[in-house]
Amino acid sequence: MRIGIVAGEASGDYLAAGLVRALKEKVPDVDIEGIGGPMMKREGVRINYPMDTISVMGVDGLAKSLWNILQIRKSTYLRFVKQPPDVFVGVDVPDFNLGLEHRLKHAGIPTVHYVSPTVWAWREYRVKKIRRSVDLMLALFPFEADYYYERNVPVVFVGHPLADEVPEDVDREAARATLGVDSKFVVALLPGSRISEVKRLGQMFIDVAVKLHASGKRNVQFLAPFVSTETLEHFRNLLTENAPELPLRLFEGQSRQVLASSDLALLASGTAALEAALHKVPMVVTYKVSWFTGLMVRMFARVRYFSMPNNLLEKPVVPELMQNEATVEPVWSEMDKYLSNEELRREVERTLGRIPRMLRCGANVRAAEEVLQMAARTSSSV
Repeated sequence: MRIGIVAGEASGDYLAAGLVRALKEKVPDVDIEGIGGPMMKREGVRINYPMDTISVMGVDGLAKSLWNILQIRKSTYLRFVKQPPDVFVGVDVPDFNLGLEHRLKHAGIPTVHYVSPTVWAWREYRVKKIRRSVDLMLALFPFEADYYYERNVPVVFVGHPLADEVPEDVDREAARATLGVDSKFVVALLPGSRISEVKRLGQMFIDVAVKLHASGKRNVQFLAPFVSTETLEHFRNLLTENAPELPLRLFEGQSRQVLASSDLALLASGTAALEAALHKVPMVVTYKVSWFTGLMVRMFARVRYFSMPNNLLEKPVVPELMQNEATVEPVWSEMDKYLSNEELRREVERTLGRIPRMLRCGANVRAAEEVLQMAARTSSSV
């Protein structure tokens, strides 16, 4: 059995690696190749192109890299047409994968898309393209499955692997002991997984932390995990230049341990917000993109909230500050509310506790079963 796969970001690398691991448990000799990152490579995927070659942020980032990305997509298409896999799995990066899936499907190769594009949030017109390009959508969240079902797109809700991996009862003291943290109050800072995000948000995060520390309301220890050496070193340089005395420890990796240790988090919108929710950590979510990307979002957005916890809950509990609102004073004000109000933090913790129960479904195994069923249809039709 041969499977083609493409992931283009750190979160997709994680999801794809879990899927590959579950596939190999069921079919040990399965042959999997495509585009991906280090986690996929460790699981035995043959990487034809590293995922960084197709990973961009915003419309402006795409414009700078468009030619190379198109050439990589063309090369990947020709490779899979020449040696057709039993099924192709596109993991997230819809701007890359949907076009590839459309061509592969029309070449007779079944296509599965893992991680729903946020058509329910913005650019809803993509639903028609998804219907033409994807034989099966694997949705991480229940409301996404309902959305696609109503629009006649084949879909299965599989849950989220993070929910399966985070313990139901988070032991904060044990997590702190693992990291060597002895503070009574811990604040996590997660300014993003991409270097462009850290460049836009890093200084603001440090300035907010300085104000929180200076308030003296809590004996705060700050922890900041990063997915790469590049992002960590950029943030470290900002810290050294602007706030060398701030009680802030940096980590490469270990975001899960950091969040498990934390009473409060300030983070960039994305997977980190979901991970914080699964650890029941009250948070403030912020984000900044270029003015052009921001304009596009405002033009095509269909939802009021851009963090996943608020979209999963009946009533939003996570403060969100985007673009011009993502500045020191407004962000500090929202963070300070949590420091000043113990009951508020406890209430938000209880509310976030509903989210793990929604998403804990054995996602890797369920996704692997759906992919193998699609591959089996190919084999039976040959």
